[in-house]
Amino acid sequence: MLSKEAQKGKQLFHQNCAVCHQEDAVGKPGLAPSLTNPEFLANASDAFIMGTIRDGREDTGMPPFAHLGREGIKGILAFLRAHTVHPNVAAELDSEPPSKGDPEIGGILFHQICATCHGVTGDGYESGGTGTAIGKAGFLAKASDGFIRATVKEGRSNTRMRGFSGANGLANLSTQEVNDIVVYMRTLQGKKK
Repeated sequence: MLSKEAQKGKQLFHQNCAVCHQEDAVGKPGLAPSLTNPEFLANASDAFIMGTIRDGREDTGMPPFAHLGREGIKGILAFLRAHTVHPNVAAELDSEPPSKGDPEIGGILFHQICATCHGVTGDGYESGGTGTAIGKAGFLAKASDGFIRATVKEGRSNTRMRGFSGANGLANLSTQEVNDIVVYMRTLQGKKK
């Protein structure tokens, strides 16, 4: 049973978000990501989700929804959080230290592994990829290094984003290699196409 706030959020979600993220918020590859993915909801902070709704993601298909006001955005957050399966670890991830690594090695790994879905400069769908725009300021300014590292390592179940660490990882990246990729991604924030 949804709370009153989540019910209001569900209505606002259907009116404003479902056209891209689908009625059930599972997203649509090549158009919009899943917002009810268990790993996303476990790793993303309320501030990250609300800030993304409020500000949108410049130079992507995600427009700002600041006109919904804080209460409307909190309602959408409550609706999304009603799909939570795992405990939220965002505070722990966001408090992790920044990545330290070699951006040149990270760039090589990014181009070998990440660019296939996210585009050579992280433009995502805009560049014909099936992954989101992870090289743009709208994402990089809100995402902590811990959030990015967890996503690269674990992936997101029921999406095309697979994990890239460990024996079951697609590339079995080491922790240092993941840090190198994150350091490289941070260099994309100010770059133009």
